[in-house]
Amino acid sequence: MGKFFRRIGEFFGEVRAELKKVVFPGRSETLGSTAVVIVFVLILGVYLSIVDGLWLNVVGMIIR
Repeated sequence: MGKFFRRIGEFFGEVRAELKKVVFPGRSETLGSTAVVIVFVLILGVYLSIVDGLWLNVVGMIIR
């Protein structure tokens, strides 16, 4: 049982060491990345709406 707790301690020590290596983005980088994601989602939404509308018309013509 002692080996188990020692391994848990080693694990959390390694986790702490890895977290010290993490570089978090600054405010400007975060805002820039967020803007890119929002623009991409809007463009993709418009594209999918157009494609959906086209397929709706095509399927409607086939069914009639």
